[in-house]
Amino acid sequence: MNKIILLTACLLGVLGIILGAFGAHGLKSLISVESQQTFETGVRYQMYHALFLLFIGSLDVIREKSKRIILILVLLGVLLFSGSIYGLSTNQLTSFDFKTIGFVTPIGGLLLIVAWVVLLINILKNKRDKS
Repeated sequence: MNKIILLTACLLGVLGIILGAFGAHGLKSLISVESQQTFETGVRYQMYHALFLLFIGSLDVIREKSKRIILILVLLGVLLFSGSIYGLSTNQLTSFDFKTIGFVTPIGGLLLIVAWVVLLINILKNKRDKS
C-alpha cells in the first residue's frame, strides 16, 4: 500500500508542476488574472495533497486500512476540488459550461478535510506513544 500511495503522490506532484507551469505560461494570455489565480489555487491544493500522500506513505503508525481510505479520499478530493477549479477557471475556453458542475468543488474540499480527520483520528488512537 505504501508504494501505491507514494507513486500516487509522485503522479499528483508531477501533474501539479505541469499544470502550474501551464497555468502560469500557457494560460497567461487566454484567461483573466482572476481566473489565473483561481487555477493556481487548484494547483496549490493538488500539491499540498501530493505532499500529504508522501507523508502518509512514509508513516508506519497508521493502519493500512486507514491509509487506503486516506488515499481514496485524497484522490477523489483532488479530482473534484482541483479538477473542478481547473474547469471553472478555464470555462471561457471550452464549449462545456463548468459552472453546471461547480457544486462538486465543495464536495471535493470536504473529502480532503475528511482525509486529514482520518489521519487525526489515527494519531489519537495510536497506542505506541502514551505521552
